[in-house]
Amino acid sequence: MSTVDAQTPLERVAARLSDAAERYVPDAFVFALIGTVLVVFAGMVATPTPPLEVVELWGKGFWELLPFTLQMALVVITGYVLATAPPLYRLIRSLASVPTSAAGAVAFVALFAMLSSWLNWGFSLMFSAMLAKEVARRVPAADYRALAAASFLGLGSIWAQGLSGSAALQMASPTAMTPAIREIVAHHGVAPGGLVPLSETIFLWQSLASVVVEVAVVTLVVWLAAPRGARAKNAEALGIALGASEGSEPLPPPRKTIGDWLEHSPLLSVAFVALAGTYLVRYFLKAPQVLAAINLDTVNLAFLTAGVALHGTPARLMRAVRDAVPATWGIVLQFPFYAGIAAVVSKTHLNEVIAGWFVGVSTRLTFPALIAAYSALLGVFVPSGGSKWVIEAPYVMEAAHTLRVHLGWTVACYDLGEALANLVQPFWMLPVLGLFKLRARDVMGFTFLVFLVLAPLVLVLVTVFGATLHYPR
Repeated sequence: MSTVDAQTPLERVAARLSDAAERYVPDAFVFALIGTVLVVFAGMVATPTPPLEVVELWGKGFWELLPFTLQMALVVITGYVLATAPPLYRLIRSLASVPTSAAGAVAFVALFAMLSSWLNWGFSLMFSAMLAKEVARRVPAADYRALAAASFLGLGSIWAQGLSGSAALQMASPTAMTPAIREIVAHHGVAPGGLVPLSETIFLWQSLASVVVEVAVVTLVVWLAAPRGARAKNAEALGIALGASEGSEPLPPPRKTIGDWLEHSPLLSVAFVALAGTYLVRYFLKAPQVLAAINLDTVNLAFLTAGVALHGTPARLMRAVRDAVPATWGIVLQFPFYAGIAAVVSKTHLNEVIAGWFVGVSTRLTFPALIAAYSALLGVFVPSGGSKWVIEAPYVMEAAHTLRVHLGWTVACYDLGEALANLVQPFWMLPVLGLFKLRARDVMGFTFLVFLVLAPLVLVLVTVFGATLHYPR
């Protein structure tokens, strides 16, 4: 039986859509450039701001989000550092021994990817990818492409509703948004300081319920859709050599000099962990509320501290960071462009024009679904939850105030829609595709199937749960 004959109609359609996306959709950076041109043009023609002033606002805003750019790069780096620590890789090998069937292996990886992404998406991205490869070594009947896609499903479903959700953390972090955006969110003191704590976003019971529903549905979908028997292709069938486990590490070199000794001794690592751990404990003890103390800085420091502790020596830590840095190039290159876009949107008052459009076409009941759908659509062009929220926040929150929609739920609706875009936009797949030695087209057929199920489900969830909440927060 040929591979083509063995495909189901839905699998064939998904494969064709993946081919079309790979052929016609440009790199994510091109979308950043297109967005820059469109927003600058809109600022010139749709607002009273003089054209040269729009250009000046863009240039001044270009570097306004450098702290946030580094924060997001560190989300990836600290997640990788933690996932590659020897104790955690031993955990990966242990977890990989759990599934025994082809479909069960794919569902298991998807479930773990989603649950771990709630804790930290950067950690989930790397940890789940390495788990999938270990499962591929132990369950050769499992489809290698489906395993790779399953390892990414945390970023395609619930990550933004978790502890590293960019928009929620930005709204809770005083330094993560520009003063102009904070003023819009504050709305004359309705949201003091322009801050929305995590208790009003990811820790709403409505948000937690949405997470539970999505996890259950996605796990079931991938279990049903996983190729079985002749349709499944393992790594060997695809001509891919899995090689040795990523957890296999050479012994450290002999300690010949004081420099070698310091690099391969745990002494300095222990000192750092003690210092950072003491700071974090005191920081949380002093906070009025524990949830209010969770932001990008504390999450990154906590994961880095855990990574240093688990790697044991500076040499192992430095190697992990070195290996992780290439995965952050897109963040470093693109985020300044998004900052420039955000500056034009907020400082020319283009946000008020767009907010007026949202108000004009929606009601308090339909606004959450509209925001989720819009967030998913824009996410195809701007594949970054954090930088995209910088662009969207001014007019989305302005419209939420006008329509008197719960501010925290507005952020949650943005997050639920934002994650959907990752299922059809391969930007965030790139850091792990190299690990699997696969192309985007090899996995996007599977992620698109999940998108077809999740998209209508998310619209229903944000509408139903949104009706249970009241303005402002």
